[in-house]
Amino acid sequence: MHLRPCEAWERTAMGKAWRATSVLLNPGFAEGFSVNEHPSARPQKPVPQLADYPHRVTEVVRFGDLDPQGHVNQAVFSTYFESGRVAMFRDKSLGIGVPGATFVLVRIEIDYMKELHWPGTIEVGTGVAEFGRSSFKAAQAIFRDGAFVAAGRATLVCIDLATRKSRLLPEEAVARLSQWKYRGG
Repeated sequence: MHLRPCEAWERTAMGKAWRATSVLLNPGFAEGFSVNEHPSARPQKPVPQLADYPHRVTEVVRFGDLDPQGHVNQAVFSTYFESGRVAMFRDKSLGIGVPGATFVLVRIEIDYMKELHWPGTIEVGTGVAEFGRSSFKAAQAIFRDGAFVAAGRATLVCIDLATRKSRLLPEEAVARLSQWKYRGG
């Protein structure tokens, strides 16, 4: 086997500084790999479209939603998403309630894609993304003038109103919620 010299960095004995040192490498060891190159770009996710969300609600961007930088504060996005979920899940005509139970939010993730400014309106799209044993995930997005602004994903758990403990999602609830499946990728 033919080894070639290569420069590397190591800590000094006292551990307070770095120094160059020589190491021997097998020439085929890291073929095609360079620590100086950036990894290849991740494949682009498809941009959500309002049509991907079966339930939509319009919200007004209020002056009070702004922060000192003049754009909507990031915490307010969570409130917009909450308005979208509440409008969907509390609407009796949708029939997704569970007798003797309620849904509680246990996790929310938000990806901010663009700033929002006052004045104006936004549309919040909501759909059910997936089901667990006692929970489901809601996929959400905010749009302004048709442009995608932010994505949200919320995990909601079904809890018993009397015991306040999680309970299985009834099959009937899964069937009703399935009508509101998120249609995006």
